[in-house]
Amino acid sequence: MPLTLEGPRKLLRRLRELMATVGDRQERLDQIVTMIAGSMQAAVCSIYIRRPDDLLELFATEGLNPDSVHKTLLRVGEGLVGDIALHARPLNLDNAPSHPRFAYRPETGEDPFISFVGVPILRSGSVSGVLVVQNATRRNFVDEEVEALQTVAMVLSEMFPSDFLVSDAIEVGDVPRVFNGQGLTEGLALGHVVLHEPRVQVARLIAEDIDDEIRRLDQAVYELRRTIDELLRTEDLSHAGEHLDVLDTYRMFANDRGWLTRITAAIRTGLTAEAAVERVMGDIRARLTGQRDQYLRERLNDFEDLSNRLMRILTGRAVLASEDKLPRDAIVIARTMGPAELLDYDRRKLRGLVLEEAAMGAHVTIVARALNIPMVANVRGLLGNTQEGDEIIVDADQGDVHVNPPGDVVSTYSEQARLRARRLKRYARIRHLPAMTRDGCDVTLNLNAGLMVDVENLQASGALNIGLFRTELQFMVAAKLPRQEQQRGFYRSVLEAAGDRKVVFRTLDIGGDKVLPYMRLSHEDNPAMGWRAIRIALDRPGLLRYQIRALLAAADQRDLHIMFPMVANVAEFRAAKKLVDKESDRARKLGYPRPKNLYVGTMLEVPSLAWELDELLPEVDFLSVGTSDLLQFLFASDRGNPIVGNRYAFLSRPVLRLLSHIRTRASAHNVPVSICGEAAGVPLHALALVALGYTELSIPASAIGPVKRMIRSMNHARSYERMHHLIRDENDDFERSIRQMAEDFGIKL
Repeated sequence: MPLTLEGPRKLLRRLRELMATVGDRQERLDQIVTMIAGSMQAAVCSIYIRRPDDLLELFATEGLNPDSVHKTLLRVGEGLVGDIALHARPLNLDNAPSHPRFAYRPETGEDPFISFVGVPILRSGSVSGVLVVQNATRRNFVDEEVEALQTVAMVLSEMFPSDFLVSDAIEVGDVPRVFNGQGLTEGLALGHVVLHEPRVQVARLIAEDIDDEIRRLDQAVYELRRTIDELLRTEDLSHAGEHLDVLDTYRMFANDRGWLTRITAAIRTGLTAEAAVERVMGDIRARLTGQRDQYLRERLNDFEDLSNRLMRILTGRAVLASEDKLPRDAIVIARTMGPAELLDYDRRKLRGLVLEEAAMGAHVTIVARALNIPMVANVRGLLGNTQEGDEIIVDADQGDVHVNPPGDVVSTYSEQARLRARRLKRYARIRHLPAMTRDGCDVTLNLNAGLMVDVENLQASGALNIGLFRTELQFMVAAKLPRQEQQRGFYRSVLEAAGDRKVVFRTLDIGGDKVLPYMRLSHEDNPAMGWRAIRIALDRPGLLRYQIRALLAAADQRDLHIMFPMVANVAEFRAAKKLVDKESDRARKLGYPRPKNLYVGTMLEVPSLAWELDELLPEVDFLSVGTSDLLQFLFASDRGNPIVGNRYAFLSRPVLRLLSHIRTRASAHNVPVSICGEAAGVPLHALALVALGYTELSIPASAIGPVKRMIRSMNHARSYERMHHLIRDENDDFERSIRQMAEDFGIKL
């Protein structure tokens, strides 16, 4: 006889009463399977628990041979139970032995039982076990029974503590864990975990009044829609942490009848509104996790964020995680994050950032570096093994993340933090001294910037100028294309804050991994080498012309330096320069504000341009080498792909020879040339560059002190001679050779 809706509600209430009692774990599990079997009028009910070694262990049963408990094991993917665990989906069979996945275990004595229904026990979207019901009669369980069983499985997972469903033989305590990733900025941080998208803990699982829970859901959905509509109406979302296309998707999902119908159906099985949202989200997460299809992965992110927001409304918490009260030493953990989302957090309390997915070229990395936040990325499995408030150490220099570290590790890192603080004081003492080598060679250290906070810290950093201002960050954190007046006001603020110091504005470098939320770009198999930067600007000149107008007007009798990104040949530079000339002539004819002096240059990031330097250099006012893109194109290794992003070395023969060629040709044409790639912020790399003859570097603020200290300890002439000897030699270990040069000459790295 099929289970009615009233049946699971009674079962949930009885489960709640049972879980409130104190007793032996095994005894309670035995009572649970007996209770479920009776409620569903089934001959068998069994609970299989997934162990850390990916074996499914029979933990409790009503109806099978009790001697098989803790002895019967199935691999994930093996048998019907293993298939449910592998695919995180229910199985409902009227003739289980005929299924091709069926695996017979004689010790269980399950021969008489034909019909079978099993559902995954999900915890945070991962399968932690399987709940099975069997009968001797041949029949399919109806949908209401399967739904009820899924609800019971969800309640089981939520009501037990996280380590309850682990066998005594393999149970582990809250032991310290170390995760390895990639340090994308420098630094060290000790603090406590703040989950960027924390899973809202559902304290109340079982509904007292179904109709009241449905009303609560309706009210929460109304509030969710209202807040999304309000965000969409907001003109400047630089502090909202959301992008317009994502919000449009949220609004679409928030009005999706299928999603809300499933939540309502889960409530009718006896769950509270928030528990029902978690139940449905767990099902979606289990189905979509691990999907290779990018569209499906993005939909999972959309559903997770929408569900989290809805549960936050239902539980009375802040809609945005960043609005929650932060500890004074917050270290934010997330799967991924955009630059605007990072800016949502109180920078006075933010100590570090750890992401499961990110790359050196990601803009969140650039923002973290600008804010001097230690950041480690590509730390797999961290989110599933940390909880809000855990103690954590982020070692961005080594790429290590320590969760709940033991006392001796804390002591060691605390001492390192004190040493780092003393080193920073030492850098502060030379902040306003010139970056001059011991034999009198002046090196100009400039700042890479993209945020007002960078410009505000220009003088304190010890840099002379801003050698690279990334204008795209203003566009990336806005909900819609910034109007010309907004752009002009922003650029004017930058120039005013910089005072008499030079600011080199790079025109929009978008496309590839730098996506504007309001600009629809077609799918590209290889976006890093696709339609981006100057290619977009020349194909859609209106975007570039409006930016140039804003820059010209903002300068207003100040010097203005404009630089184009990703120029691949001289023809592209000429076309872009022609647009600047047209806009400058227009401003002059109309009497609009114009710069005192206008300097136009280009970045050299595409290797092809290096072999047109004799044609290019007579037409440019300056040249800047962008090492990040230059190296990825030179070695055909996408720097945004964590798998191949490190498959080349900056200190290698091809790189150093190419950089030497560029510097030689620029000197021959008497054109200023600088390095503005992030690599120049590493003292060892900076040593190689200065030794090659580069005397202008644009680097992150945190690198100014270490690089300046290195420069003030070196002899330029001796280093220049040694470096050019090295790149001519047969030498396969340039890093070791340059370190040896530093040691021989007493250069402080």
